[in-house]
Amino acid sequence: MKKRDLEYFKKLILEEQNKVLKDMGYIKETLLESTMRDASGDHSAYSFHMADQGSDTYDREKTFMLAARENKYLGELADAMRRIEEGTYGVCLICNKDIEKERLEVVLVAKYHVECKRKLQKVKSKEQSELEG
Repeated sequence: MKKRDLEYFKKLILEEQNKVLKDMGYIKETLLESTMRDASGDHSAYSFHMADQGSDTYDREKTFMLAARENKYLGELADAMRRIEEGTYGVCLICNKDIEKERLEVVLVAKYHVECKRKLQKVKSKEQSELEG
């Protein structure tokens, strides 16, 4: 990949990292640090209805899963940045061919070109079927 292209993708990855960090800051400030009582607006010492507690617990679990997913994505972005610095960004890890720029623009963290990714998914799907069968 040309140096100009690497700089272009580096800029996109930095922008994406900043966006994800901003989103994670919002999650932390508004959702993860509030207690169930704060979220409900109930400041009494008495517990509230079990159905409300169940809904609140579900919402908090969903928020934790979202935060974990965002954290994993940040790790993938950092890995993509490392590959840019090493000069290996945009090269398929399986066949060493260039990954299509259009694909990289959509999936900044792509490690495989489309055909290799399809083959990899078929292998994983087959292994999963064998485990379940």
